[in-house]
Amino acid sequence: MSYRISALAILLITLMLSWMLGGWVGYRQVEQESLEESFRYRQLVANELNRYLPIPELMAEHPLLAQALKRPDDPALILQANEEMQKMATIVGSSDVYLMDLTGLTIAANNYQQPDSFVGSNYSYRPYFSDAMATGGSAIYFALGMMSGVRGLYFSHPVRDDAGSVLGVIAVKVLVDELESQWHRPASLRDAEMVVLDQTGISFLASKPAWLYRDFVADRTKPLADATRLRYPDRDLAPMNIDTVGQPRGLTSQSSTIRILDDDGAEDYLSVRTALPRLDWTLQVMVSTRTVLWTRLAFVAGGLTIFFGCFLTWLYLRERYRREAELSLRGEQLEQSVAERTADLERSNEQLLEEIHERERTQTELRETQQELIQAAKLAVLGQMSAGLNHEMNQPLTAIQTYARNSRKFLQKGAAEMVDENLGEIISLCDKMAELTRQFKVFARKSEGPPAEVDLRQPVDAALKIIAAQESSEAVSILWSRPEAPALCHGDLIRIEQVMVNLLANALQAVEGAEHPEVLITLEDQGDHWCCKVRDNGSGLPANSEQIFEPFFTTKSVKQGLGLGLSISRQIVDALGGRLTGQNRTDGPGAEFELTLKKREIVE
Repeated sequence: MSYRISALAILLITLMLSWMLGGWVGYRQVEQESLEESFRYRQLVANELNRYLPIPELMAEHPLLAQALKRPDDPALILQANEEMQKMATIVGSSDVYLMDLTGLTIAANNYQQPDSFVGSNYSYRPYFSDAMATGGSAIYFALGMMSGVRGLYFSHPVRDDAGSVLGVIAVKVLVDELESQWHRPASLRDAEMVVLDQTGISFLASKPAWLYRDFVADRTKPLADATRLRYPDRDLAPMNIDTVGQPRGLTSQSSTIRILDDDGAEDYLSVRTALPRLDWTLQVMVSTRTVLWTRLAFVAGGLTIFFGCFLTWLYLRERYRREAELSLRGEQLEQSVAERTADLERSNEQLLEEIHERERTQTELRETQQELIQAAKLAVLGQMSAGLNHEMNQPLTAIQTYARNSRKFLQKGAAEMVDENLGEIISLCDKMAELTRQFKVFARKSEGPPAEVDLRQPVDAALKIIAAQESSEAVSILWSRPEAPALCHGDLIRIEQVMVNLLANALQAVEGAEHPEVLITLEDQGDHWCCKVRDNGSGLPANSEQIFEPFFTTKSVKQGLGLGLSISRQIVDALGGRLTGQNRTDGPGAEFELTLKKREIVE
């Protein structure tokens, strides 16, 4: 009973710690996402201000504006100023450009021809006018237009004469539609809202239309000033129903949790407020705290998993110790049974070892028989080529005999130079015969050692030298497309050479009787394999191309072979981990054989 109470207490502690840790992690994640979005919005505002802030100062340098302020009664001069305002508005892409005198009266504007023209209106009460006059520098202000009721950013700068005295103020209004189109609801956050507040806490940009022109100051004690209501004419500016829940632990001072009650019901948010650059605006990003609940549940699930894992491990160990105690009591009984079974197993093991040795002897004999069969096939190929070898050796021997007889005569005559030339020819013919016999000796010897790295061009070159000794090869056009780079593969040089000699010998026999006998040899890179193709333009293969690889199957006469060459060649290639296939050509008469071997893996 005591361990059950302890387990329940540990379970409750685990759930409590998981719930608290999940809340801390969840709030930190939500705050981090909110801060990233706030930084992005701040950059958008800074870019927009930097884009339009120098424009009024540049416009104020135009000499026509100072002249119009000095002579406001000159109709022609005012008309030029109005037309210049239109050009300026078109160039900078602003909504309105207008010029005010020292009293705030508008004397020229780009909309002078429209019914709602600013000309004749006095804007001395607007902060963008009074700030520019008071500071003598540029001013920025946000408000709704008195004529249009459209939101906009107002940029202003004083106009001076040559002596530096202020004559008036030029103002540029830029609509916030482009800026607001970029301030959409954060795509990376679900259940997130955003508002931009002025210095009094009124929202003039909002991702949720119902929250536009609302008072976001919770528990406001004083009514809104007349200047604020004048800034947003014909707007209700109703307060939002906001309750401050508190600030979760581990978050910055910018963050707090709030509860908003509106027509959609109550919703809890993590609110992050950030001051925007150069203005008295505040960006407030509000992200729903629903994700925090899911994070907490995930941590609780993880805590439960860890608890039950540890609990089950403890139960397993407890049960294991109990089982071990039981097993120790039965040990004496089992020892006797084990002794009896051991004797039986020893007898069975002796029989099994004898069978294993017998199997190993059989496999050794099989491998030796296969090697002897392969060697016999090689010697059979050499026997078939002996006539060609005799032909190749007979001509140099005849020439050597002739040169030797002539040398004796030249010695009798004292022509040492002619003797030296004849001896040089004899040496050259001996080298040629030595190279030919060396290639046949290399081909005839048995393969030694395991498969290793082989340049596939070398066995092809060696096989061609052996095939060239046959009389039947003299009338055949053998085309070898030899690559310049090495073709390294996994194999055995002697065995691959035997396969290539067999394939080339078969190709020469297949083109006997062809009008233009031809054998093509190509080497292709197929990714992780090398493929060597031997093609001929002979009579082709039987319908069942796989039958040619069966032992003793042949389409030749008895003098030409027993039908073991292709069977042994396939066994060699299979042992090297490759593939040997044969089929009739699709691009003309004849057959083609493909020898595919794996590339050698390079170990760093």
